[in-house]
Amino acid sequence: MTLPRSLAHGVTAAVVGLAVAFGTGPVATANPTSPDSPITLSGIVLGVGAKESQRVVSWYSSTGAAQVVQVAPTAKLNHGQFPRNAQTFPATVTANTVNGGYHGHATLDGLRQNTSYSYRVGSGGSWSPTYTFKTQKFNGDFDFLFFGDPQIGSSGDTARDGAGWRDTLDVALKANPNAELLVSGGDQVESANNESQWDAFLSSDKLRQYPWAATIGNHDVGGKAYEQHFWTPNTDRSAPYYNGAQDTRSGGDYWYIYKDVLFIDLNSNAYASGSDEAHIGYVTDVIKQHGGKAKYTVLVYHHSIYSPADHANDADNQQRRQDFPTAFSNLGVDLVLQGHDHSYSRSYVIKNGQKANPAEQPGATQVSQGPGGVVYVTANSASGSKYYDLTDPDTSKDPNYGPDPLNPDNHWANSVENQEHVRTYVKVEVRDDRLVVQNVRSGTCAAPNAAVELGKVSWCGPDEGTKPAPPVGSTVDKVVIHPYRGGGHGIHWPFPGQPCWLEQPGKGRTTLTTLN
Repeated sequence: MTLPRSLAHGVTAAVVGLAVAFGTGPVATANPTSPDSPITLSGIVLGVGAKESQRVVSWYSSTGAAQVVQVAPTAKLNHGQFPRNAQTFPATVTANTVNGGYHGHATLDGLRQNTSYSYRVGSGGSWSPTYTFKTQKFNGDFDFLFFGDPQIGSSGDTARDGAGWRDTLDVALKANPNAELLVSGGDQVESANNESQWDAFLSSDKLRQYPWAATIGNHDVGGKAYEQHFWTPNTDRSAPYYNGAQDTRSGGDYWYIYKDVLFIDLNSNAYASGSDEAHIGYVTDVIKQHGGKAKYTVLVYHHSIYSPADHANDADNQQRRQDFPTAFSNLGVDLVLQGHDHSYSRSYVIKNGQKANPAEQPGATQVSQGPGGVVYVTANSASGSKYYDLTDPDTSKDPNYGPDPLNPDNHWANSVENQEHVRTYVKVEVRDDRLVVQNVRSGTCAAPNAAVELGKVSWCGPDEGTKPAPPVGSTVDKVVIHPYRGGGHGIHWPFPGQPCWLEQPGKGRTTLTTLN
């Protein structure tokens, strides 16, 4: 078999007779403790760390034997061989609770900025293929990409769904090779414990080259496969977030700081019996402790509260529209990224659950947040496995989620609602004085586009198929968000008895414990 250069690179030639299935498939290596017993590795994925100088590598293994991740600057490799002084990071290896075998993870720490690293998983003299990633500057501007609901398997054809997902990753990263994070909107797979779907989701080597910041969706719960595939930093799985329901507790709430952004990721699979209150408490505590280190706060969770399509009036979203927005405004959140609705929307600037500026126009390309202003974005399908059509505002289902007076076809909260039945992803540019959010087409009506290929939808293209699909890489929507940097006017009061903070131009947030 002729190996692709990117996969053959670094495979130890001395390991004779290895049965290797590349990508996410099993990689058999000699067991360092028992050479006659193979170790099978699969599902290797690069994850985000707690800060810029960390990455997390996770994988599946057929054994609980000691394993490590070996790392070296790529420039130090000699014809694919790691130097003797390559650093090794010991793994935590634990028995899988669902599918047998084991899962492992290791945190790579002490990484240097502007450096290309190579890594491999294994032990002794036997290793997985070698993969590479690159760090960039640990401060200043950066771009990240946000992906909605690959949900591999939801079309009924895992292979087609996987092809669309791989193509989106290829297209997005070819256009944005210096993107620093890949942020998930949830629903990686259709069925939580279906490993063939996980294999298809993880099949692209891009997920071993760029850090995936996982988010748990409703299709990822029902078992522990999600958290066995993804180890996330600073994770809290406390019972109050989940109503005590075990089937919603794979994953958890977690946070990390990347350059000037505090990212907070929530498990939104439970919402009743105090769970929303618990999530708000978590966000409050994280911002209280770490918000002063960042200029922006970005929340990520699966269930879009301002859904434009099938989930617009779900009971849980109606509840969250009551529970979340005022808290997020008071906490100084800048941007909320969501999935679940398999369609794209971008809200107006929302303050305390209301449109902040009644004069803001639909589709405005420049917006100013003002104090307490938050922009909510819902991502469309990144794989083409399933799309939901936009729905008309229906006050009979929720009297508080009616039409936009300036554009009655849209729900009042949304500046833009879009569905073309083509794959898209969201690019976010983080700059010192602005956030730029852009929804970009990663496909057309042509394959790979499983929902179109399989006749799951009856039309494709803008304006319900009356116009041809624009080319890959074209923009669906783009907005420049000017954050509030109000100096002495930028004081946010989260809740009675909670600390407040002062936003200072160019200095992020300074926590205030007392005011005179």
